[in-house]
Amino acid sequence: MELNGKVAVVTGGTRGVGAGIARAFVAAGAEVVVCARRPPEEPVKGTEFVPVDLRDPPAVRDFFAALTRLDVLVNNAGGAPFRPLADADAVRHARVVELNLLAPLTASLAAYDHLKRARGSVVMIGSVSGSRPSPGTAAYGAAKAGLEHLARSMAVEWAPEVRVNTVVVGMVRTESAHLHYGDEDGIAAIARTVPLGRLADPSDIGAAAVFLASDAAAYITGAGLLVHGGGERPAFLDAATANKTGAETAAKAAATADKAGDRAATETETATATATATETATETAVETGAETAVETGAETAVETGAETADPAVGKTADETGAHTADHRRQDRRKGGRT
Repeated sequence: MELNGKVAVVTGGTRGVGAGIARAFVAAGAEVVVCARRPPEEPVKGTEFVPVDLRDPPAVRDFFAALTRLDVLVNNAGGAPFRPLADADAVRHARVVELNLLAPLTASLAAYDHLKRARGSVVMIGSVSGSRPSPGTAAYGAAKAGLEHLARSMAVEWAPEVRVNTVVVGMVRTESAHLHYGDEDGIAAIARTVPLGRLADPSDIGAAAVFLASDAAAYITGAGLLVHGGGERPAFLDAATANKTGAETAAKAAATADKAGDRAATETETATATATATETATETAVETGAETAVETGAETAVETGAETADPAVGKTADETGAHTADHRRQDRRKGGRT
């Protein structure tokens, strides 16, 4: 995908994603002009910088009119601070829309004649914020949604001379990533939500832009190329307790098995302890009962035997038996007389 001899303008190409795009175009052999309000702290090697306020339409028109040739326009300039809707008035939010939607429109219109002559292309740098809720940057998300729609309409109106496409960018690690995602731990946590396991590098966005501007994409216009590492995993999938698959199921099963194993081990230990206690109690009861029974039986037998063998008991029995026999003889004699 060579761009040898072609001239490309990258708006906002002094830092972050824009600098990554500018470097990619230089590496592909293009002559690159970057424009922004302020000069870069570290100029991108092989580029020319021109100061332009992209929210000033006359200045934008003057900038493009001064060019002798243009093959590719990359509308990258944009961005927004974190600002909940109710924390600012509509004028503040309108400035965000102006930079992220109206400025690309202004630049594209100013570049149109150059691009038509060169049968060139426009590459819009969009965002996934334009297709999902964007709390805290709602005006930015709305502008990016409008930008992608603008690109599709522009592609139809300007075909076949000018191709127009959008790179729909996900989360990117730039020098200002900490302002959006926090410290290194925060960035690592955010990266884990991306299927490919990392945030994009500016060079990833640059490579996609070079592709869309090259002859390799000669039959591509009005398209949106997603460069987001697979997107963001829906939060409900991790919150749900059903329909877990693959590694998630295995991990959950392993965790459940570990808990079950711990529970079984605890139950086994408890049962063993209970059985041991029961055996000990039984042995104690048997030993104690035997001793008690032997001792009690012996004492009873000795005491009973002694009482039974006592001469007084025998004497009483003899006397009682003799007395009973006398009474029977007397009764028979009485009966005989009757």
